[in-house]
Amino acid sequence: MAEETPQNGTQPAAAAQPRMQIMAQFIRDLSFENAVAQKGAPQGEVQPEITVQVSLDARKRGSDTQFEVITKYRVTSTNKGDGATLFLAELDYGGVFQIEGVPQDQLHPFLMIECPRMLFPYVRRIISDMTRDGGFPAFNMDPVDFVALYRQELARRAQTAQAAPADQRLS
Repeated sequence: MAEETPQNGTQPAAAAQPRMQIMAQFIRDLSFENAVAQKGAPQGEVQPEITVQVSLDARKRGSDTQFEVITKYRVTSTNKGDGATLFLAELDYGGVFQIEGVPQDQLHPFLMIECPRMLFPYVRRIISDMTRDGGFPAFNMDPVDFVALYRQELARRAQTAQAAPADQRLS
């Protein structure tokens, strides 16, 4: 079967491919609290239990194709035995992205899934170094499932919208 070419001899234009470029990355806020150093070591055996909370935020910058995405991480280590806090690490890490070729209806999930996914290796390294430099074993955070996080947020918003009286709903 022969390929069809336009009569003027040019190839058909390819659909615009999504393109993302990281323009900048930055730490907006960083803190580490070593409760063991402040209060003293817990009595008895220490069995650390670590919880990680993640939240995301995105906003348009001056240009129609530039966006700022902020990922916020809160890592808490507590002693399983008595519930005493061992350390608390908080990191707000941002990136400025140039995004082109993404349809408007797909832009929000793109910003909340793909952009944080690109920032994650840097976040993981900063948190690992921070916990190690704070006197604890380096905490190598497991990869975050940003798709699941996005779906949870959509479900939470849908539930909140259903619970709100009709006159208080935003369109």
